[in-house]
Amino acid sequence: MDDLPDPHFRELIEPHTGKVDNVLIPRRGFSSDFAAIIETAKGSFFVKAMFNHPGGRLDSIRREKEINPSVQSISPRLLWDVESEGWVILGFEAVEGRSANFDLGSTDLPVIIDALNRITEIPVPAAARDWSEERWDSFASGAEAEHFRGAVLLHTDINPSNVMIAPNRTWVVDWSWPTYGAGFIDPSLLVVQLISAGHLPAQAESWAAECPAWASAAPEAIDAFARATWRMYRQAALASPDRWLGDMADAAQSWLRYRINARRRRSTQAPISPSPSDGNPI
Repeated sequence: MDDLPDPHFRELIEPHTGKVDNVLIPRRGFSSDFAAIIETAKGSFFVKAMFNHPGGRLDSIRREKEINPSVQSISPRLLWDVESEGWVILGFEAVEGRSANFDLGSTDLPVIIDALNRITEIPVPAAARDWSEERWDSFASGAEAEHFRGAVLLHTDINPSNVMIAPNRTWVVDWSWPTYGAGFIDPSLLVVQLISAGHLPAQAESWAAECPAWASAAPEAIDAFARATWRMYRQAALASPDRWLGDMADAAQSWLRYRINARRRRSTQAPISPSPSDGNPI
């Protein structure tokens, strides 16, 4: 058995883990350079690591380290970490659970909503004071990005792999890009995921409405985020052959169509539509 990346990696972790007996690579994907459950003389750990190269990926693992003390009510605990010229490595408690089921009719949906609501109850920690949510800004028109501002802790990567469910506990994992902003953002990301999983937009929004931060948001703020989300996924899908990006772009487009039509029904105002350079989502 030698599924660790290199001998130096083993030297870095064994002072924390003891002798490594087994390495279990999860089937679900991670955006890190190494991720595995490691069974050792001191027990099991979930180990996540990035090459120590400057850039966004390295920033993400450092954010995850910094945010962990503040989110342990809903996330596995970080037990140790180590950094060298080659690696930045985090060692978490290994928790037993399965990925959440986002499909239509899933009994996991109330638990997922509860998890999102619990995130909004966590005060934004001092470590996140420079992490204002701005990633959708460049996909918004004019002053629309102001709708995305707020003071709520956000996970920003809500998907089935990042919600783990056990009989008596739910975890939200992979806190690689925590930020703070408008509280409707995480539930809105859930809406797109639910549509991709087979929900109609109205059904997906009915679940998001179980989140007070989403239910109390101004409709025009959610409209603006729906447009920005579609533009973001469309650009990513055009630049990448990954099928899941195309699927997410399709789901975001379906949601935007629904929002446009709902706005037409709600108001006699001119319908909201993307700018001409965007193409036509409907």
